[in-house]
Amino acid sequence: MSNTKNLKNEQMIATRDLNEAGMLVTSRRQFIGRAGGAMLMMLAGGKAFAQGRKQGGGEFVFLEAEQFADHGGWELDQQSMDQMGSPYLLAHGLGIPVKDAVTDVRFPSAGTYRVWVRTRDWVAPWNAPGAPGKFQVMVDGSPLEETFGTKSATWHWHDGGTVKVGEKATIGLHDLTGFEGRCEAILFCKDTDFQPTDDVAALKVFRRKLLGLPDQPADGGSFDLVVLGGGLAGTSAALSAARQGLKVALVQDRPVLGGNGSSEVRVWPEGKTQLEPFPHVGDIVEEMLPPIDKATAKNKWYSTMNGTTSSNFDDQRKLDVVGSEPRITLLTNHRAMETQTEGKRITAVVIESTLTAEQQILRAKFFADCTGDAKIGFQAGADYEYEFSADNPLMGSSNLFSVLDAAKENEVLKCECKDKSSLMSQYEKGEFEQPFPRCPWALDLSDKPFPGRKGKQARDTAKDLEKFANMWFWESGFDKDQVNDIEQIRDHNFRAMYGAWDALKNVDGLYKNFRLGWVAFIAGKRESRRLMGDVVLDAEHFVSGKEWPDQVFPCTWSIDLHTPKKEFQKGFEGKEFISHANHGKYSGLYWAPYRCLYSRNIDNLFMAGRNISVTKTGIGPIRVMRTCGMMGEIVGKAAAICVKENTSPRGVYQDHFPKMKELMKQPGTTRVG
Repeated sequence: MSNTKNLKNEQMIATRDLNEAGMLVTSRRQFIGRAGGAMLMMLAGGKAFAQGRKQGGGEFVFLEAEQFADHGGWELDQQSMDQMGSPYLLAHGLGIPVKDAVTDVRFPSAGTYRVWVRTRDWVAPWNAPGAPGKFQVMVDGSPLEETFGTKSATWHWHDGGTVKVGEKATIGLHDLTGFEGRCEAILFCKDTDFQPTDDVAALKVFRRKLLGLPDQPADGGSFDLVVLGGGLAGTSAALSAARQGLKVALVQDRPVLGGNGSSEVRVWPEGKTQLEPFPHVGDIVEEMLPPIDKATAKNKWYSTMNGTTSSNFDDQRKLDVVGSEPRITLLTNHRAMETQTEGKRITAVVIESTLTAEQQILRAKFFADCTGDAKIGFQAGADYEYEFSADNPLMGSSNLFSVLDAAKENEVLKCECKDKSSLMSQYEKGEFEQPFPRCPWALDLSDKPFPGRKGKQARDTAKDLEKFANMWFWESGFDKDQVNDIEQIRDHNFRAMYGAWDALKNVDGLYKNFRLGWVAFIAGKRESRRLMGDVVLDAEHFVSGKEWPDQVFPCTWSIDLHTPKKEFQKGFEGKEFISHANHGKYSGLYWAPYRCLYSRNIDNLFMAGRNISVTKTGIGPIRVMRTCGMMGEIVGKAAAICVKENTSPRGVYQDHFPKMKELMKQPGTTRVG
């Protein structure tokens, strides 16, 4: 197996002479320009800028935030990479400033440079006061005079003024609030009149030139099956195919596998597996997700496993299971960026490292879109459905969160917060009170109801928090684009959560010893694009009990569709943050057809997960993760039949379905060859 190395703490030196730009690249983490006029023209977006610059005026240093040598307490966020062209660092401290991100740089020469920082005021889209994402840029331990994250609702270059430096310096990102500050890049430029462009396309070209990367991606190899998306659906597909003898690449844009069922999102995987007449469908899912006794594993007062400790989601187990398969090439921290086609077939995908921006091209006979957003199918021109508006809403996204009691040793010991050592020190001293700052920039819930709010009559105990934390219904983005607006959707979830906690702590005066313990910064999506197959599964099929000749995976979840909850909607129309689940019912077990797992117009494209061929109502029963994982198992087996029988996904149904039934009867641990 070929694992992608984590380059975050690995120093990679690559020195090459770029004659065209007259530039020296001294590190993958810093890009130093000498006489870099050609490069600055790119960063100006192709616009001409004034001639007659003073000698050396084109010298610059460009720092990608994600390539800082030490991220400190900042998180790498790639969710909006398609819209921005790059990941960024997020100061996700839950109201407590995070540790500095730092890196060492070498300047072309000592002197005065103007500093530009690519950032944004994340609450400005709502005209909210306070700019909570404040941070400073440190140069050799001293902050620039300008405070960043305080201007503009959109990503932009924030002018940081000028600074004098020597030939070397240590640059730091110093968080001031712990409330979601963000930085994408820093530019130091000796031409103090120069202003960089905000054009994403120009920035992308600029970055790649500075990296010294070729125009064409490196050859990442050829495979029988390339699986895009490392949630339970994609991971199951990769394992299933590899065990049937296929050479597989599994691409995941986060460092862990499991998607919504990982420690990063913590939605508890639901859906029953291993059911008759095919009791081995689901074996691979359960291999990655061993049964957990909810009565003992959950936090004392919670009635759900959502949002509980990371150990319950066991990221390492998934990585170990994949790592045991020599036919799988695992590419974590890589995001699919481009899909190449010939006629009605996908020929290759281009993937990009979220840490180094290096690209590879992966070629394959077959592809499985398990991205959730149907990204590969969409780029390939596959038929799809995707509609959203106030009149035709989507299910929203959630960012789960949990709280802990700082007066209880077991909860302090299990704390996953970034200041755990400080919290433990407080506990040892008997200092349990956990103040929380007022949040005027959050949703103003000071006089509004929300789940778990009981007012002054509430007891200051964990039991009264049962309907507040760890709950799926903190959800937003019903009339937003879940693909392109996900940063704003996630940020609205933050504003709701912080506003509610502010109200409980500072308005109601409750829970003095409690604090936010963990909050997901990766959004847990429920619905976006759906790729169309030869069968489009609808809720009515479940209700009527329609039977299919190609039944392959069991559905046991209700027709679970979410809409804004009216009880909490007043005053927040268009900005809803609490959902209601509408549970349509059917017999309780429904075997779904194989023909909703491949594209009807792209000849070599499978799909598994919430982006399969279903209607807006049909997504309700199929979207829970154990069910999605079983789809992946079927896709892996079908891909093996395609390769061995030289057929298409549709051909598996038309000509080889008895073989599929044979494979479905085999234990998930069965290995071919």
